[in-house]
Amino acid sequence: MPHFRCSRLYGALLAAFLCSAAFLCMAQAPAPAVPLDAAGDWSGTWSAYNPAQASKPPQEQCKDLSAKVTTQNGVWEAVFEGNCGRPYKYTIKMEGRQVGKAVLFKGTADLGARDGGIFDWVGRATEKEFIGFYTSAYSTGVFSLTKKASQ
Repeated sequence: MPHFRCSRLYGALLAAFLCSAAFLCMAQAPAPAVPLDAAGDWSGTWSAYNPAQASKPPQEQCKDLSAKVTTQNGVWEAVFEGNCGRPYKYTIKMEGRQVGKAVLFKGTADLGARDGGIFDWVGRATEKEFIGFYTSAYSTGVFSLTKKASQ
């Protein structure tokens, strides 16, 4: 009989330990991130500089920029518009993933020979800010957009 009591005691202690360990793990697990809504209308500026002249400060060029960001089935798309001596409009597919309270984007787009060719870029969007860095064979620069208030 003493062996049976020991087994029951060890079993009860083991069950209590496992329950408390499971509770601690659940209590310390980070809460899942609330999906971020980066879709919407954005406006801001962009600037560029020539990487071959790195010591020359960036020059703002045709700085006004607007974007309409949408998402469907996990695919992000942005329509960037502005005027740089002539109107332009580019529709760009973006790879994006949420990390914490931000969506990290990256992409490559061929804007055509007339508009500088192939561009690579990375960006980050929060609830109110969409910023990024881009580079091509001819220029490098940044953009900074803020989300327009919902109508």
